Amino acid sequence: MTNATLVTEFILMGFSEVRELQILHAVLFLLIYLGALLGNLLIIVLTTFDEKLHTPMYFFLKHLSFLDLCYISVTVPKFISNTLAKRNSISFLGCITQVFLVVFLACTELALLTGMSYDRYVAICHPLHYAVIMRRRTCVKLSASSWLSGGLSGLLHTATSFSLPFCESTRIHQFFCEIPQILRLSCSDNYSAEVGALAITSSLSFGCFLSIAISYIHIFSTILKIPSVVGQYKAFSTCMPHLIVVTIFLHSAAAAYLKPTSACPSFVDRLVSVFYTVLPPTLNPIIYSLRNKDMKAALRKLVRRSH
Repeated sequence: MTNATLVTEFILMGFSEVRELQILHAVLFLLIYLGALLGNLLIIVLTTFDEKLHTPMYFFLKHLSFLDLCYISVTVPKFISNTLAKRNSISFLGCITQVFLVVFLACTELALLTGMSYDRYVAICHPLHYAVIMRRRTCVKLSASSWLSGGLSGLLHTATSFSLPFCESTRIHQFFCEIPQILRLSCSDNYSAEVGALAITSSLSFGCFLSIAISYIHIFSTILKIPSVVGQYKAFSTCMPHLIVVTIFLHSAAAAYLKPTSACPSFVDRLVSVFYTVLPPTLNPIIYSLRNKDMKAALRKLVRRSH
């Protein structure tokens, strides 16, 4: 095949060719998916129906949970169904859709996490001005700009990736349609359009990371001024998990997209993609709900109502 219009499907190679390991991976991903589904749905329900959680922090958290629900649903169910059905193909249109949604939701998540870090910065460093700064209108603007920037990034990368002609091989050495692996299948060596798109996205991502880092530097400097050691510990234990997830998310995505792709990626190379597509939607509910007193109280109230 020398033209992209002739490609009807791609072959997703997954993690292993051994059937027993394929079943094991499918079961593991199913458990992870169900956990992420339950956790994120629970956060959406609690933040919607509990009036005490109608604050800027939980406004962003509801958006993050809905985003994570969509994000993990783009890749994992397809991988599970393909594995159990002994089928590893994805249609050309399905691959385009998957690439767009993965980039769209990943970029939106990063932008939303940046907004959440700013919210925490204002809450901890400027508590007296919090209600004035983080008004409803400000939250809506930050959220809308996150979704808009993610959508534009998704369109940009999808257009530049699938404008290239593809060769005879359509095997993608990954469990979903990932841009670096798709570019490897192209007959053309002219990647200037995608390199330009990647440069724009990388610059914006670095800007988001820098903004998050600066916010947390101010947050930590304020926490260190707390006279109580117990108070410092509680504040650090709340902030650090969020910062760790953001760091893993950014570093794994950078490793997947900026590292030169090989003809036969190792298991570790494929595993890296799990850290930015599957891990954040799974860990975010744990970080923001199980460790949060307000969420626990809202859950107890919901359980009492149901009884």
